[in-house]
Amino acid sequence: MNANPGVTHSTIHWPTFPAPFREEMRLAAWTLINGELPAVFLRERHPTWRSRQAPKALCQTIGTWCRLAGWLTDRGITTLSNCTTQVLSEYGRHLRDSGAARITLHSVLSSLTRLWVFDQLSARPSGIGRPPWETEGVDDYLPPATPGGENATEAIAEQTMGPLLVWAIRTVEEFSDDILAAWAERNRLHAQAAANSATPASRAALRAFMDRIDAGHLPIPTTQWLGRTTIAGAYIAALTGASLSQVYSATRDHGWRQAAVDRPGPCPLRVPVTGNLGGVPWRRAVDYTEAGFLMRQLGTACFIVIAYLTGMRPGEAAGLRSGCCPDPEPDSAGRHLITSTVYKTARDEDGNHRSEGEVRDAPWVAIAPVVNAIRVLERMVPPGQLLFDHHAHDLRGTRAGTGSLTVHTLGTRVEDFITWANHEAAARGLVHEVIPPDPHGSIGTERFRRSLAWHIARRPGGLVALAIQYGHLRTSVAAGYAARSRDGIHDLLDVETARATIDTVADLNAALEDGLGISGPAARRAIKAATAPQYTGTVITARQARQILANPHLAVYDNPHTLLMCVYKRDKALCHRGLKDTPSLDQCVPTCANIARTDQHATGLRRRATALDQQAGHVPGPLGERLRDNAARLRDLADTHHRTRISLQDGTA
Repeated sequence: MNANPGVTHSTIHWPTFPAPFREEMRLAAWTLINGELPAVFLRERHPTWRSRQAPKALCQTIGTWCRLAGWLTDRGITTLSNCTTQVLSEYGRHLRDSGAARITLHSVLSSLTRLWVFDQLSARPSGIGRPPWETEGVDDYLPPATPGGENATEAIAEQTMGPLLVWAIRTVEEFSDDILAAWAERNRLHAQAAANSATPASRAALRAFMDRIDAGHLPIPTTQWLGRTTIAGAYIAALTGASLSQVYSATRDHGWRQAAVDRPGPCPLRVPVTGNLGGVPWRRAVDYTEAGFLMRQLGTACFIVIAYLTGMRPGEAAGLRSGCCPDPEPDSAGRHLITSTVYKTARDEDGNHRSEGEVRDAPWVAIAPVVNAIRVLERMVPPGQLLFDHHAHDLRGTRAGTGSLTVHTLGTRVEDFITWANHEAAARGLVHEVIPPDPHGSIGTERFRRSLAWHIARRPGGLVALAIQYGHLRTSVAAGYAARSRDGIHDLLDVETARATIDTVADLNAALEDGLGISGPAARRAIKAATAPQYTGTVITARQARQILANPHLAVYDNPHTLLMCVYKRDKALCHRGLKDTPSLDQCVPTCANIARTDQHATGLRRRATALDQQAGHVPGPLGERLRDNAARLRDLADTHHRTRISLQDGTA
């Protein structure tokens, strides 16, 4: 029933239903799956109600019925006809007090309403009572509202996202050729070993190979199997031309199985290593036994790059196909565009969810790292296939059927990728390359999209910028493709920008009250904004965000990378000559009339100048002079700030 390639197919387990209710619930479920809600019922509902549910929602609804049946059984009720309105009222209050979130319980109550409706539509109605929230209203059966949804998801910490993106891009651009070549060679050797025939010549070659290793007391090629060290039989067979049975017999007869435990050795592939890490080759050789593991890390790295640097939802990224990002025409100046299938918002003409999705009206823009990741994935799968096709990425072949890796699996692999990257960094003494834990827990897959918006809005030159200019990325994501529905990455960008603005104004207000000084051509406008009535609460919705961003008195943007503050006024802007309603913080011009600088910024200028002076003492003459000149310029800016600063307390504001 579900044609989305990136989701796990759900199953209804009827044995989990209490026996007295099983047949009644089975009939109601059949009616739910094959029928639809009447139009007269839908006319009185919120527009989000649909006549049919998506397959995943169907299973969740039936799961809710199963939990109701269990609760009824515990109270001695064994038929839906005895589940009266009063009983449902007691169950509703039980759910309200269970500690579940409001949005979750609202969905549960809707599922119970569907049970009542579809019971009446079935061939043999059981007579379940009408849910009381249908006549009394739903609020009495729900806990207080709490923030939820995509806008309430925590962004990945900058200190975590920066190194994670470094490792993902490095794996895609630096290691991919070596990994793909090693995987091809590993598969060639594996096939050759399986095809080898047992002959006297192959037996002699195997014996010579073993004698040479024994004579030099050399390590024996081994692998790990179920936690045990064992002989790499296929590798040895491929090298010597012996059959697998010959290798099995010879290693047993010559005591190699125990010797392998005492003298375990590598299985290097004869593939050149071209990638570097820390200025040296990242491997002496890729091992036969690790080629599949590295392929898994490579696929995960591609997902991280695509999910984070496009803003796609995880399911949409998992549904990408080979050929989705063609190269622009050679004589054009066009960008790379990604054609994708959107699943979450796909609806048919009746408004019901389409599990097979629909092609997105406006394509995604792909910057260079994303294009590189897609090109790597296209080398991993056949033409036209899903880029994350599970047959190509589930190298042990543990799951039958078609489709891509599930979003849950990709989330698990992201955590495994972090573990692998940290192991690689630790093994080479690259302490500064370790990916620190995120303070909010596992990275998963859902947080990349929110994190992109957060980092664009708040850290235009921060750690995660790396070699990627977020200003260009924001233009690509937002301005260049304004035709895309605003119910997407646009809204996330608005929400994060509004949150950053409110935080900046609130922090400035508190600092001014504590005696902070501020200078620059926009200093008085900054004070006016900070001392105006404050916005209270948390920006959750895109509508709230747009109201805040439309307020010219709140257009205050902190830019810690350049150690200044932008009090934006479009007709005075030099970052893009007054063409936009928001500044381009990655293109700040020191002489702009929108600039203000605080005492904290001036302190940062002096710290940065000290660091440049220290660096100048360790580099050749001309470069050292340039660094010292820059340090002097920063100190001049700090001195100018202290000469011209104004504050609330001295009355000069």
